[in-house]
Amino acid sequence: MLERVSALAGDASIVREGVRIAEAPDFKLTQVTGDHRALKTTFPKLPVEVGTAVEHAGRTMLRIGPEQLWIIGTAPEVSDSLSLVPLSSSRTRIAIEGTRAREVLSKGAAIDFHPKTFTAGTFVMSGIHHMPVLIHCIESGMFHLYIMRTFALAMWEWLVDAAE
Repeated sequence: MLERVSALAGDASIVREGVRIAEAPDFKLTQVTGDHRALKTTFPKLPVEVGTAVEHAGRTMLRIGPEQLWIIGTAPEVSDSLSLVPLSSSRTRIAIEGTRAREVLSKGAAIDFHPKTFTAGTFVMSGIHHMPVLIHCIESGMFHLYIMRTFALAMWEWLVDAAE
């Protein structure tokens, strides 16, 4: 099996006043698609609406569409009525945390990052500097960004500049 190589050349981490940005490697990301009944049968605890995430059985499930989930963690065994697409190799995950994390993100995404609006367990699919990104609020001052591998270095450079 091929070994996954970082798009950021590994050991990517910076600390600036009030913010830490680092690659968060070693994750498994799978897209699961199917009708609601098949999803509910396989995942008894589904996120209720698009933009929400739930933790269950050691996995984080993000509802990215009415009949689509992203699963962070080990991919489940599924029936023939669901379709699985592994996405881990096509994405880079960057963690941004600290008291200035929301400020840095708000420089590039037209999202309301206020802590009362963008709370833990929610996410948005948006764009930063013309690059598609999924921004997941893990906890109050911590976010994971999922970026297509081809945009990872450009996103990294933008985040570092925004944190200055």
